[in-house]
Amino acid sequence: MDDQGRGPGPRPQGAEGPVEAGSAGPLPYEGVWRFTAPAVDVSVPQARHAVRDLLLRQGVPVADDVLQGLLLIVSELVTNAVRHAALLSPVLAVEVAVGAEWIRVSVEDNHPYRPTALEADHGRTGGRGLLLVYEITREAGGVCDVEHTASGGKVIWAALPLKPAQL
Repeated sequence: MDDQGRGPGPRPQGAEGPVEAGSAGPLPYEGVWRFTAPAVDVSVPQARHAVRDLLLRQGVPVADDVLQGLLLIVSELVTNAVRHAALLSPVLAVEVAVGAEWIRVSVEDNHPYRPTALEADHGRTGGRGLLLVYEITREAGGVCDVEHTASGGKVIWAALPLKPAQL
């Protein structure tokens, strides 16, 4: 995977708001990191490990259950890009954005198809990835969406709170 450095502001869409008075700036673990990878099967565990290692290296205070859900989301989104977009998008991008109270992961590819979460036949072993992403995100108290990119592709993202949702 190719580490292309930090991107623009760390806040996910919809999280804009005033910075608290007296704030000394971003916390040490806040930032945006973007990795690219070929749209091949081996990129799935590489992306998952890269995200895990990044969060550990930055000292992000993420609860273990939130981290496990986030890593499963990364696996599912990268798997979907590899399986369904590789023909038109031989390279995919994984972005990790960390704020003071949330973490956002996104996977971008150049395929124009905007996927939807479908209930799959119980006899099938696949086809539930995006539904799983939505459920993990909802249970954690986060949000997710699919958006078109300016280049005609798409980005699928999920933002989770750093602390587990209170039930």
